[in-house]
Amino acid sequence: MNNPTRLAGFGAVAAVVFGVALLAGRAIGPVGAEPATHDTHAERTHLTPAPPGRTEIPGGLMTSQDGYTLTLDRPQAAAGSAVPVSFTITGPDGAPVTSYDVQHEKQLHLIAVRRDFSGFQHVHPTLTDGTWSTDLALTPGTWRLFADFKATGGAALTLGTDLAVDGAFEAAAPTEESRTATVDGYQVTLAGDLAAGADARLTLSISKDGKPVTDLQPYLGACGHLVALRSGDLAYLHVHPDGEPGDGTTQPGPDVVFHAAVPSAGTYHLYLDFQHDGVVRTAAFTVTAEGVAQSTDQEHGDTSGHAH
Repeated sequence: MNNPTRLAGFGAVAAVVFGVALLAGRAIGPVGAEPATHDTHAERTHLTPAPPGRTEIPGGLMTSQDGYTLTLDRPQAAAGSAVPVSFTITGPDGAPVTSYDVQHEKQLHLIAVRRDFSGFQHVHPTLTDGTWSTDLALTPGTWRLFADFKATGGAALTLGTDLAVDGAFEAAAPTEESRTATVDGYQVTLAGDLAAGADARLTLSISKDGKPVTDLQPYLGACGHLVALRSGDLAYLHVHPDGEPGDGTTQPGPDVVFHAAVPSAGTYHLYLDFQHDGVVRTAAFTVTAEGVAQSTDQEHGDTSGHAH
């Protein structure tokens, strides 16, 4: 075969290969392109397994994400019952964010938990000229702060950072499995099991003096709020119950039902905020999530769930 013939044959093969590659590229999309997602708080609050080949980072593990950065004015504080804490959230342009969307009646939810799980607070700081400020009751040790927010025009995010609190520190003993909590005379029991990769139905039942509480008051637009933190890395999960007050079907107690999904087996610390007689109280639980095989839907990348 002479050289012109060889070159012509090579060109034809190359054209075919290029055409096939072009069609495949259009079908698959550009390298590094993210699949379309639904940017809703309900879906964001699940710690669901990611589709095969893609790693989904749970909330609260990063100080910076999607161009937003959480920065404490002072990363160290003294212990006390009312310690001033302030911070900023800068946006992709490097300037402090000053416009936020309201979620669950607040522009930002701040969760503070000591890393040995011996302290927990859920507060709502005040925003002034791009700086958030609040007081926290802090004991010596390392605290993890979670800022749960949605900057206007951005996605809902939970960023986390550590705050070192001075003073003599003694770590609390690891907590064992606990499904019953007593706080201010209220008894709260937890029914339901967490399982890695599966949607779990959790029922929190509230009573006082042996009688069911049937007149829970709305707190931030719900009958209760549940925060779950994974032991070890404190991966953050914030879910809300089925229904909402005034929808015609949701009862104000004694049961508050949640749906939550966790990404891995292990120990989780759950904190329920509920309001009664004008006071918000917090009940704490420790539960173990068992490992389960992924379902067929999850194997095909369907990780949608219901956070409410």
